[in-house]
Amino acid sequence: MKLLLVEDEAALRLTLVDALRQGGYVVEVAADFAQAYEKIKLYQYDCVLVDLTLPDGDGLDLVRTLKADGSLAGVLVLTARDGIDDRVQGLDLGADDYLVKPFHLSELNARLRALLRRRQFQGQHHIVFRDLLVWPELAEVHVSGELLTLTRKEYDLLLYFLANPGRLLTKEAVAEHLCGDQVDAADSFDFIYTHMKNLRKKLQEKGADGYIRTIYGVGYKLSTE
Repeated sequence: MKLLLVEDEAALRLTLVDALRQGGYVVEVAADFAQAYEKIKLYQYDCVLVDLTLPDGDGLDLVRTLKADGSLAGVLVLTARDGIDDRVQGLDLGADDYLVKPFHLSELNARLRALLRRRQFQGQHHIVFRDLLVWPELAEVHVSGELLTLTRKEYDLLLYFLANPGRLLTKEAVAEHLCGDQVDAADSFDFIYTHMKNLRKKLQEKGADGYIRTIYGVGYKLSTE
């Protein structure tokens, strides 16, 4: 899962980035409103964690921008503002949840997992797709009842497809999801082929053959048939 953390307090930003990356997320950061605005205009995220009080703008305007652009990203507000008016305004603008500072990392992780479940997997703790059974909070994948061992990248790739069944995912989108915004600096997307080849091979060995289709010259699609 790819996140954008918008936080101007450097020490807190570093702590959150470290904790979220240890949790397996691809984390991009913005230290102010201008950086965040540029990123949400250029890139796609599964969730944006946004502080409201930024040195050069109001985080609520970022929420407005995301919703006006039709972004599919979830929005989790992280702020020291604890007034009921701020909470109501943030939620009315389309934020999915609101967490008041200071907070425990365990609560942040729990809110984030719940938000992603609601937005991408209809609130379910597990995902069933054809012969696949996935437990995201355990990072476990079973095929027809057998445990499937995947690398972190292979697992992230499979989860990305499961969040978008039947939808064409371009090579650019897959690369950005796996590697973050810095993928713009990549010379090629050859690394995708390696991860895709290995994931397909492991699925096939367990009997889940033909789940991921190649749309030549464009990208990939998780077949629902």
